[in-house]
Amino acid sequence: MDLGTDKMLARVENGIARLTFNNPEKRNAVSMEMWQGAEIAVKAFAADPAVRVLVLDGAGGKAFVSGADISKFESERQGEEAVAAYQAQTKRVYDAIASFPKPTIAQIEGFCIGGGTALAVCCDIRICEEGSNFGVPAAKLGLGYPLEGIRRLVDLVGLSFAKEVFYTARRFSAAEAAGMGLVNRVVPKAELAAYVTEYATMIAGNAPLTIAAVKFIANEAVKDRGAADEATCDTMVKACFASADYVEGRKAFLEKRAPNFQGR
Repeated sequence: MDLGTDKMLARVENGIARLTFNNPEKRNAVSMEMWQGAEIAVKAFAADPAVRVLVLDGAGGKAFVSGADISKFESERQGEEAVAAYQAQTKRVYDAIASFPKPTIAQIEGFCIGGGTALAVCCDIRICEEGSNFGVPAAKLGLGYPLEGIRRLVDLVGLSFAKEVFYTARRFSAAEAAGMGLVNRVVPKAELAAYVTEYATMIAGNAPLTIAAVKFIANEAVKDRGAADEATCDTMVKACFASADYVEGRKAFLEKRAPNFQGR
């Protein structure tokens, strides 16, 4: 897959897609070309029937993503038009991950700061190692933060914790992140990669239609009463019961074997 940059890596193996932020010399700080490459990869993964789970990670062992590449601010975020273009590009990536039709996991090692936290919040599941730290330093840089980015954090950790994260602009430990609900699991650093692979493999082996239905319906369930797309929810549930996978699941259970789901 041509992403237009070697600072982003994309691959698919055993139903698990991986998108790696590959700028370790800058703790995976993200430039415009990296955001553009990420958008290409996420769209391709979404359309690929072989992909059942998407994992986001960072190269080098010291960071997931440490935020925007501040050294690029003068060339990429100087002036109203440049700022608007940069924000539009990052929004497309965040939205593509948040609306990704299959499960998404953020594998977080080390620094997860600014845009890194924003990316992680867009994922369904966040698994980090014990030495990870999180933060949104917008208030220390004088940056404005868009509504949707703040809303996602509020939806995840609640209003008070979200305000604390933004007001203080400080770094939070993995334990603090777990306490506020920012991450799902905290594991030893040496176990992180294997743990996430095992988790992703477990998910990839489950019925894709059921997973897709649950993801869509869960996202609809948190909307205001009356705003949810109940018709689509009902259609997706019926599709599960009408699928060959439903037949396969019942047969596998009775035969005491692992099911072989095909997503149809």
